[in-house]
Formats: sequence, structure tokens, C-alpha cells
Amino acid sequence: MILHPPVLALLLASLLGAATLAWAGVFSVQLLRHWDLASGARGQIELERRTYLVATVLMLVMLTQGFALLLMVFNADRTAPLLVGAMCAFGSFNASVYGFPALYAKMALFFAAIVWLAMHHADAAAPDYPLTRRKYALLLALLLPLALLDAGLSLAYFVDLKAATLTSCCGTAFNPEKGSLGADAAAMDPEWALAMLFGSLAAGLALGWLADGRQRLAQAYGAFSAAFLAIALVTVVSAVSIYVYEHPHHHCPFCLLKSEYGYFGFVLYAPLFMGAACGLASGVLSLRPPASLHAQWPRFTQRLRRVSMGGFAAFGLLCAWAVWRSALRL
Repeated sequence: MILHPPVLALLLASLLGAATLAWAGVFSVQLLRHWDLASGARGQIELERRTYLVATVLMLVMLTQGFALLLMVFNADRTAPLLVGAMCAFGSFNASVYGFPALYAKMALFFAAIVWLAMHHADAAAPDYPLTRRKYALLLALLLPLALLDAGLSLAYFVDLKAATLTSCCGTAFNPEKGSLGADAAAMDPEWALAMLFGSLAAGLALGWLADGRQRLAQAYGAFSAAFLAIALVTVVSAVSIYVYEHPHHHCPFCLLKSEYGYFGFVLYAPLFMGAACGLASGVLSLRPPASLHAQWPRFTQRLRRVSMGGFAAFGLLCAWAVWRSALRL
């Protein structure tokens, strides 16, 4: 498995990303120790020059995280026919003890990368670079550990993945009688789940509009974005999936990615994940905004919330369309 081109590409991206962030981490330690924008010393000037190089490299690395996440899920779906018992990406990830941890680590790194990019964009808009310390502290405390974890788990997963491994299919994992987290979501009443989804979506959109220029509400919208991601994924398992498959007992959120369903899962999940990432970024930027960014802060956070709200609204419309066009009637 490890010699497949998509697997090699994923490993290369993870290892290069981890190595780049480790290099940037060494620079971050130097910056956090010596950064003083009021100083005209030679060391400070060199730090300022190096921040442009480091930030540019980090932007390129972090922008690849979304593509890496997409490729990892796509590759897992294509790998499923090679594994005994696997029918979709769920079986591929379940074929190794490192599979789902590797997926979760890559997802967490994607969200953290979007937050860091938003901070970097806001930081560059102020003359005194007020978020420089915060964004490099975030790199050391969160992004670097996540990148190392992602690289390690991805390598362990692909090394451990064997064609002869017997794995369970999604039908077993999402059986309401199994007693797992996925099974509990599948056992939820579809009508109640859809009502929860659209009710929370309406409340979130209202909160997003009211949050313009209001710091507390902007922070609350960031928290809502994380909560809505969880609600949306539960609803996909409990309700949306069965309407797409037109089968009341098929709850797998990964089979939506297959060609026989028009790759609907990619279309469905893309606005949801982007909406959650931008919503989280707007919430983080609303935490103690520096004085030099008070003029630009409403514009930055409002733009992120608009993208987030658009993503959530698109996800809701796609869910409604999937239910409306389905021949399944419960």
C-alpha cells in the first residue's frame, strides 16, 4: 500500500509539512525571545526580514492541508476494494488502529492552519504587526505538535495497512444496535435530527448577522461553528445519508463520496468544513483584538463570518435538496 502514488504523495506532504513547521518552530523560539518592534537593533531588523520568508513558506504549507485532507479521504475510498471486507473509506480507515486517528489529526491540522492564516492576514494589515507573537506562539503550541502528530500517524497508518487485513464494513459500524458513537447517531430519529440541524442553522445565521461589530457575539459565533460541525455530521449519519441512498438502514457518511452517488459527499462536506474553519477563525480573531486592529477588526471578522455563514447555508440547502429529491419516504 505504501508504494501507491497517492500514498507516497500524502506521506511526502505530511513529512515536508512537519519538517517545515519544525524549522519554523526554531525561528518562533527566537522571535518570541527577542521580538521588539520598537527596537532598531540589527537583530530586530533581521528578525523582521526573516518573518517574511518564514510566513510565505508557512502559507504555502498550510494551504496544502486542505488538499491533503481531500486526497487522504479520496485515497481511502479508492483503496477500499483492495482490502478484505471494506466497502468504502470507512473500511480503509478501520483496517488499521492508526487509520481514524490519522484522519482526525489531519482534520485538526486543517482547522488550525485556517485559523493561523487568518491571523497572519490580519497581522499584516496593521503597521505594528500586533499578532506576530500570538501567531508564532500558536505555531509552537498547536500547529507544530499537530503536524508532527499528523506525519507520525500517517506514516504508521500506511505502513500498517495491509491488503490481507480483514476489516469491518460501514454497515456493521453504523448498526443502531452496536452501541458505538456512530451507532448512536444512526439510531437518532431522522425528523428530529433534521429539525435540530435547520433550527441550529437558523439560530447560527441570526447570530452571525448580529455579531457584526460585537466582540462577545463574534466569540460566540466561533464556538457555534464548532458545535454546528458536530450537529451537521450527526445529521448526515442519522438522516441525510438514508435519503441519498434511499435506504432506511444505510447510514454511512463515507459512502456519499463514491462515484455511484455522484461524489455528493465531496460537494456536501466542502462548504461545511470551510464554514466551520472560517467561523472558528473569526472567533479566535475576536479574542482580545489589539488596539491597532480596532479599525480593521470588524471588517476581517465580518468577512470570515460571511464565508462561514455562506458555507453553512450551502450545506443546509444541499441537505434539504437531498431530502426533497429522494424517493425514500419514512
